[in-house]
Amino acid sequence: MSISNQPFFSSWSGGKDSTLALYHALRNNGKPRFLFTMFEEDGLRSRAHGLPKHLLEKQAQSLNIPLVTRSASWDDYEKVFVDQLRRFKAQGVQVGVFGDIDLEGHCIWQEKVCAAAGLTAYIPLWKRPRRELAYEFVSLGFQAVIVAVNRQMVDERFLGRPYNEETLAELERDGVDVTGESGEFHTFVTDGPIFQHPIGIRIEKIVSDGNYSFVDWS
Repeated sequence: MSISNQPFFSSWSGGKDSTLALYHALRNNGKPRFLFTMFEEDGLRSRAHGLPKHLLEKQAQSLNIPLVTRSASWDDYEKVFVDQLRRFKAQGVQVGVFGDIDLEGHCIWQEKVCAAAGLTAYIPLWKRPRRELAYEFVSLGFQAVIVAVNRQMVDERFLGRPYNEETLAELERDGVDVTGESGEFHTFVTDGPIFQHPIGIRIEKIVSDGNYSFVDWS
């Protein structure tokens, strides 16, 4: 699918997959209009990766793409998401860019919500080999940090580690999928070829919530 010259929004988690999808959308000459991130009801943390708004705003500033956020409970998530997509449509957006790789349910949902708003879903990483995508991200010069792990799948020692070839090799030795596509871990991207400047961060502490551990940072 070509999105050349078509205005798009990017479904934005702040992590490696949404970043790589945005990279390919730009390479395909799409016209970026917005980054869109869903937040928890209180508006303090993103639903995708549990990130504070000020960090996502730093990414948006470095990418020079406006960030749009909405807050919702899980019960209202789809309704609020579609409402925002309809607002994008009214502003001339034609395409939604998503960073999913191969989870069928996610693809079906993305196509459904885009269709409900009169948009087309563009999923540039779809069905590409997971390992290939992980190493492509690193080889392109992107830099990211692992910010959350599911302790049932990934050792907590990976928290705060750079997402680089050394870490990928160690994840593979532990038998962990290096893309974390099934929720094994999440990342935050701090620099790369589509960023105008790196994003400085400082990890404060590690916090736990259920099976997950997160870095708490500024």
